[in-house]
Amino acid sequence: MNDLSNSPLPAHRHDDDVCTNETNNPTLQSMVEARLSRREVLVGGLGAAAAFTVGSSGLLASPEAQALPSGFSLSFNPVAKSLADVVTVPEGYTVTVLSPLGEALNTSTPAWAGDGSETGDSYAFRAGDHHDGMYYFGLSSDGSRPDPSNSRRGLLCRNHENITQPFLHANGATVVGGVRTVADEVVKEMNAHGVSVVELVAGPSRAVPVATNASSRFNRRITSLTDIEMSGPVRGDAQLVTRYSPDGTRTRGTINNCANGFTPWGTYLTCEENWAFYFRRSGTDNANRSAAEVTALNRYGITQGSAGNYGWTTVVPSDPSDTRFSRWDATVTGSTAADDFRNAPNTFGWVVEIDPYNPQSTPRKRTAMARFFHEGAWPANFVVGRPLVYYMGCDSRGEYIYKFVSKALLDPRDLNNTDRLAVGDKYLDNGTLYVARFDADGSGNWVPLQFGINGLDANNAIYPFSSEADVLLHARLAADSVGATKMDRPEWGAVNRLNGEVYFTLTNNSARGVGTGPAVDAANPRSYADQKGATTQRGNVNGHIIRFREAGNRSAATTFKWDIFGFGAQADADPATVNVSGLTDVNDLSSPDGLWFGRDSNASNGLLWIQTDDGAYTDVTNCMLLAAVPGSVGDGGVTTINGQTTYVGAKASASRMRRFLVGPKGCELTGLDSTPDGRVLFVNIQHPGENTPSALLGNPAAYESHWPANDGISRPRSATLAIVKNDFGVIGL
Repeated sequence: MNDLSNSPLPAHRHDDDVCTNETNNPTLQSMVEARLSRREVLVGGLGAAAAFTVGSSGLLASPEAQALPSGFSLSFNPVAKSLADVVTVPEGYTVTVLSPLGEALNTSTPAWAGDGSETGDSYAFRAGDHHDGMYYFGLSSDGSRPDPSNSRRGLLCRNHENITQPFLHANGATVVGGVRTVADEVVKEMNAHGVSVVELVAGPSRAVPVATNASSRFNRRITSLTDIEMSGPVRGDAQLVTRYSPDGTRTRGTINNCANGFTPWGTYLTCEENWAFYFRRSGTDNANRSAAEVTALNRYGITQGSAGNYGWTTVVPSDPSDTRFSRWDATVTGSTAADDFRNAPNTFGWVVEIDPYNPQSTPRKRTAMARFFHEGAWPANFVVGRPLVYYMGCDSRGEYIYKFVSKALLDPRDLNNTDRLAVGDKYLDNGTLYVARFDADGSGNWVPLQFGINGLDANNAIYPFSSEADVLLHARLAADSVGATKMDRPEWGAVNRLNGEVYFTLTNNSARGVGTGPAVDAANPRSYADQKGATTQRGNVNGHIIRFREAGNRSAATTFKWDIFGFGAQADADPATVNVSGLTDVNDLSSPDGLWFGRDSNASNGLLWIQTDDGAYTDVTNCMLLAAVPGSVGDGGVTTINGQTTYVGAKASASRMRRFLVGPKGCELTGLDSTPDGRVLFVNIQHPGENTPSALLGNPAAYESHWPANDGISRPRSATLAIVKNDFGVIGL
């Protein structure tokens, strides 16, 4: 029977629910001075200088910092805040709903039924749930080869982060006595996670890609059941050995794929965020673990007694050799690691590279880029003759901002190599991992996380590191050890292609300055009370966006200057302590999450887009998308907030930032990209109606949302929006 009113399944855990960083890093300066010499802090160095960069369009351009184009301004009228169950965009724009949950990706899969009756196996050929980060890869007009500049035909790679479980099934999840009894339901949930690759083609009325081609040979799903290769320094390590891969070289699937990245050779990077909460551990498992293992498991939130999201491990398969369900149980049950899945969590938390142009290729997890709660992997400008640099955030309260610098220098001869994953081996399997320290004077340092330096060795007081693989596997513990700066949930990053400056959203932190939570500091300066109805919210309630400029405008530099681009706040909040950025009704926002700069191949490349994933301001407005003219580090000044000195950007006037889109009820706005010419903007609507209780599944009139059908009956679906300007101009300008 279905127990929808009082499900015994464990509650689903997400971003801000769990904080595992109990280190005391406010004394980081003394830690660094005591442990590191200046020479050690600056380990790294720069690649050879070069005259050209490789942009996201694949074209060569000058790497020097540039100003925004003369007369650059926002041309659209701001949309109002809204609680309606619709997508609202400015006058003069048209929205097409593209590739929603359950859409068939081949001609042999039945159409989405809309009542949860689709089989679990069919979701290996359907669009998954919770659309998230994405990237558009151009195809030649005949579909025979990559063409990064083609805006008329291309492949959309898109993450499917999670599921809205009740709506996936006919009557919600079937649970009997706390056990999942219908294996097909769980297979459906597993397949609804992961990544989709879909070919986009022109719609009937426009010569722009606003429809999917179900007959495309490129269409593909990568799910939590797909075979994936481990690559890089941790490949084959004893800590990756499982029953599925006794030699520690492979794993099954990718999970909780949030934000993304891309490479100049034409591959997609998908990033595993809240993967840890899918794993179960028994209430007595610590007794079978070493002290170091327990420390590492706890630091990633896989504590003894963890139940695992959605109860996947409770399924009893008809075939005893079927390990699709037991592989989520990290409890020690066998005599060796090759007999169970005790190490399965170590095969998740990575950046995964996918070749969208080769559906037969096996994705690779790039272990040199470290293991944590990866929100995304955002590249700096690609410069021939210099290393590749990727910026990465770990999305939990009190976590860190990282970057990866490749050992190999970019060679333009690699960019057209058809063995694209082999090129990835060259650049993404060997490099230096750094973590950011934001100092109180507006400067910052990148501290290398390498075995044998900065105290990362067997004598470390936090965790006894045994190798570089150990450092990469337990990057959070390594960052703790070197005194990195605890941030307010580092989510999306974005790089301004015009000047190389890097932006990160710090979505919110309910623990900042509250109780035993981290005290305010210069880079995270706000802690305040905010009223939402009868509820008092505390901490950094509305979040902020930090940005930094690398020394010498060289992305591989080990020092930087920073300021805070903008603070989330409601328009009528105290301007001295909360609404420091001077937001008004045309641009006030809460919980900035997604970030994206327009592609460098068109006139909108200097425009910054900001998406929200909010719960603090949702009594006033649904989540939203804003556009901003970004300015540059240092365009504001120094201020003091409740006694804390910090560095802020210029005020957010209506001419510099305004609201472009408001989504339907219960949704998150996440994932952004455009065609290379900037004339089609792709935006994801994630989990509309997610606050609908399972008990109301049989009462459609009570659903929080019916988007995109908006008919008062249909189940809500995550989907991609294709937005065009009615005059077919560049979006936003």
